[in-house]
Parts: sequence; structure tokens; C-alpha cells
Amino acid sequence: MSDKNNVKLQSENTKSNFGKGWLIIFYCMFMFWFLIGFSIDGQNIVIDAFAGAHWQELGFADQTALHAELLNLAFYAGLIGVVAYFILGRLCVMMGGRLFSAVFLALAGASYIYYGHATTTTSYFIGLTLVTIFINGAAYLGGGNLVTQWFPKKKGLANGYTTMGHNLGSALYVPLIAALIGTYGMAKGMTVTGILGIVIAIVGYILVRNYPQERGMYPDNVTKEVYEREYADMSEGTKSRWTVASLLKTKEMWIVSIIIGINQLVTTGVMSQMVPRNMELGFTQAKAIGLMTFCALIGVCGSYGFGWIDQKFGVKFAIRAFLCWYIVALLVNYTFNNMIGGYICVAMVGIAIGAAANFMTSLPASVFGRHNFDLVYSIYFPIMEIVLMLNYKVNSLALQLTGGLRGAYLVFIVLLAINIVLISIIDVRKYNLDYAKEEEIINE
Repeated sequence: MSDKNNVKLQSENTKSNFGKGWLIIFYCMFMFWFLIGFSIDGQNIVIDAFAGAHWQELGFADQTALHAELLNLAFYAGLIGVVAYFILGRLCVMMGGRLFSAVFLALAGASYIYYGHATTTTSYFIGLTLVTIFINGAAYLGGGNLVTQWFPKKKGLANGYTTMGHNLGSALYVPLIAALIGTYGMAKGMTVTGILGIVIAIVGYILVRNYPQERGMYPDNVTKEVYEREYADMSEGTKSRWTVASLLKTKEMWIVSIIIGINQLVTTGVMSQMVPRNMELGFTQAKAIGLMTFCALIGVCGSYGFGWIDQKFGVKFAIRAFLCWYIVALLVNYTFNNMIGGYICVAMVGIAIGAAANFMTSLPASVFGRHNFDLVYSIYFPIMEIVLMLNYKVNSLALQLTGGLRGAYLVFIVLLAINIVLISIIDVRKYNLDYAKEEEIINE
């Protein structure tokens, strides 16, 4: 709808006129690229490289046995991360998104270098744990706060661009790290991208700011008049309306965390083991990596497409459409269980993974708004991570019990179906003060 002067409300605006905000978008895009490469899709290459090189000297029966153990370690690394994210969330509140994201991106790069030099399961576990904590902190805690403050009503569209970094990470990082490790070995190969992460962190700190007002503009790149009419102010009262205790007592906090946790559990579970799964379907490793690259490139369209849907029709509609699409994609893979099913699934999953990351920030930002969002995110993210990290258990059990990953897909399908119910019962604008201001305009 529009107001009485027929001026389109900002939340109905689907134009990509972000102005200086494009800098935030590209910075977050880079952080997502490293997130995918360091801690998720890059595992397709790193786990196999480590298992292939060390299974005999570490006393495992075969490479698959060590592979399953490394997936278990990833699960425990994630559990440690859950505790760490509560601490990091508080640090982000104190430091602000700019400083926090830069520091922790640099720490992620340094940890990735250490991780690449691992030769035992203990050093592997330490490296993976540090990388997972630091890169998730930088991209989601730091980056999520930046996006919400810069684009409170165009978060759907903005996230559609920032999460292209996820897809580009899958498309470009996996073949890059495969080539680097294949040519130089794990230690030197992973050092190259670790140093690149540190460089981007330094550049980001120099160029990025916490709030658009620090760059002489208003949120969503609107005019002063639009901002004063359509946005709630950032008074001390609105910025401190939540406490940790009150958030933990709020059912929407738990529902949002579970919905996004399940989405990310499935996406991480599928993407972190897509190469091995496609090899089960009969593809060679080279072909499987190529399919993953193809999947990720399609995902760029999914990122923008579902971001546009989110902006145009709302986050609830967008998430329901995403869940239905994802379920069909995984059903194809599970039912056909051959190369034909693999081709179809890869194309459909590409769209789905492009959309999944959009909702990481978009849903909590829609429900709670930008006011005190740093505190909201510091509670939401660790709870969500508890759910997410169960993907490693699902994949590990599938390997141990069946010798393959097909059974995990059936579990993923059931979880996505549960999410359709959960997203249907939540009010996705309940605590958002900016949307409440819009309701006043609509009802004038």
C-alpha cells in the first residue's frame, strides 16, 4: 500500500538504490565468501585432503573412518562455538559492527593458516574450532549488525546481494582451494587464502562505518523527510528496550532461532558434503566439484530472486516458498539416487542455498527491528548455531550406519517440513518499531 500522498513506502521499494551502502554490501559479500570457504564448502576439499594424507599414520582403518571422525569433530567445534558466540555477541555490542567484523575476520584468516598446518586430529580440531568461531562472528554478528543498521527496511534486497558471497564462495573458493592444496599442499595452500582474509579485514576497517549517518546519509539511502516520516527514532528508550533475560523469555526469539537453525542445518549439511554425495551417485571427484561450482553459480540468482521476493511480498511468504522448493530438490536426490537425480538436485539446490543465507539476518531483523538489534543477534545467533551444528551429527551417523549420505537427505526433508509449520505461526513484524511506524501511516 501507499500513504495518503501516494508515495511508496520504503519497505515496498524494490530498487537497488543503496548509494554509499554498496560498500557495506560488498564488504559483507567478501566476509560470506570467506565464511563459506573457510568453514563450510571448503570442507569438501580439506577433509578429504587431511584424511587422505593422515589416516594411516593416525591409526584409522581407512580414509572413510577418519572422514567420519572429522565430521564428528566439526560438530564439537560447533558446540564450543555456541558458548563462544554468547561472549562474542556481547563484544560486538561493545565494539560495534565495524571494529568487531574487522578484528574477527583477521583472526579467522590467521586461524585458517594454523588450521592448514594441522597434522593430528587435535591440531585439526583446534584450527577448525577457531576458524568456525571467528569467521561466523565476523560475517554474521558483525556483518549482520551492519546490514540491519544500514538497510532496516530494504534488508531483503540488501541480503539478496550480500549472500551472493555464499554462492561465489561455493563456486570459486572450492576449486581455488582444491588447486592450491593440490599444487602446494594443505599448509601453503591454506596460508594463501588466510592472508587474503587478513588483507580484506584491514581494508574493511578503513572504509566501513557502523551507521549510514556517519557517511552523511540515512538508512536505506532515503531522504531526511522520508526517514523522519517512516522510521522510528533511535532514542535511548528504543535502543535499550530489550535485556538478555527478556529476550530469553520471548517465544519469538526461540521460534526464529529454530527456523533459521533448521534452514542452516540442512544447507550446511548438504553443501559441506555435496562432493562426496555426488560421488556416491557415480560422478568423479572432478565432475562433482564442477557440479558444485555450477550449483553455486545458479545460487547467485537464488540470492537475488528470493531477496526480491522478500522485499516485495514479505519474509514469511519468501521463506515458505523457499522451504517448498528445497523439499522438492532433496526429494529428487533421495528418490532417484542416480546421476540424473544428481543433476536435477544440483540445479534446484543452487537456488535454495542462494536463498537460505538471506533469511539469517532478514527474519530476526523483520521480527525485532534495528533497535537494540546487536543484543537481539547476540542471543539469537548462538541458539540458532546449536540447531545448525547438528548437521554434522546427521551426516556422520548416515555414514556410520549406512556407509553413505543418502539417509541424511530424508532427515533434512522432514526438518524442512517442520519449518513450514513454524514460519506459519509466527508474527514476522511483531516487535519491529519501523514497521509499527508504517502502520500509523497506512491508517492515517
